[in-house]
Amino acid sequence: MKLLVKGQRAGAEIATVTPESAGWRHVGFAARRLAAGEVLEVGDALRETCVVVLTGTVSVRLDDEQRWSSIGGRRSVFDDRAPHAVYLPPGVTARFSADDDAELGICSAPATGRYPARLIDPAQMKRSVRGSGANTRYVCDILPQTEPAESLLVVEVLTPAGHSSSYPPHKHDADNIPAESSLEETYYHRLNPPQGFAFQRVYTDARDLDEAMAVEDHDVVMVPRGYHPVVVPHGYDSYYLNVMAGPKRVWHFHNDPAHEWLFTPNK
Repeated sequence: MKLLVKGQRAGAEIATVTPESAGWRHVGFAARRLAAGEVLEVGDALRETCVVVLTGTVSVRLDDEQRWSSIGGRRSVFDDRAPHAVYLPPGVTARFSADDDAELGICSAPATGRYPARLIDPAQMKRSVRGSGANTRYVCDILPQTEPAESLLVVEVLTPAGHSSSYPPHKHDADNIPAESSLEETYYHRLNPPQGFAFQRVYTDARDLDEAMAVEDHDVVMVPRGYHPVVVPHGYDSYYLNVMAGPKRVWHFHNDPAHEWLFTPNK
């Protein structure tokens, strides 16, 4: 099974993952570029959508004329600030107009329309530090399970050069709450400087799935099941946007027992 979706270096469409292309049921993801003045309509009749303004500034108009003007503003996903995002329920279409060159992450999953459209302001997002030493990374919860949505979980992570992330390896592919939840996941990778690369492995205990990938700027990795650590070489910082969804909207993960010793103090 090929898990790597190569990102396009130019043009409006960067990368797309649909449930059909991934061979799963829940997660959809697309990354899009908008040149200044361009407009993109986003919405789905059967799916909720979280649009993350990765870079640039956009203005948003909904079906009912609701507007959010000039949101976003990051020059790079590596800026030390949280993004703006917009939540859309099924059946609502939004027009995103680029005030300047922009990049959007479009995250989707099945929903029934329980929650209204809303702006997710950076001030609402929890930012935290996870890990220590060469396992330190910086997390921003864009749409966590504590905030209203039916299926989607969205988070972004910055990992410094020479560090590991999503590590020690963990998985969330079994419906065994509270020990573990079943969630599909995508990783949208960015590198700084952009000519860099990182490594991601997706593997199961039985090794019936075991794929190691060199990922470049704008690539997407699909994680249908299994453990999925990321390692970043010296000289290049890593960013990724995670989208998760499954039968139940909770994130409980199971660590690879072979690497549990890494949690022992002073190890």
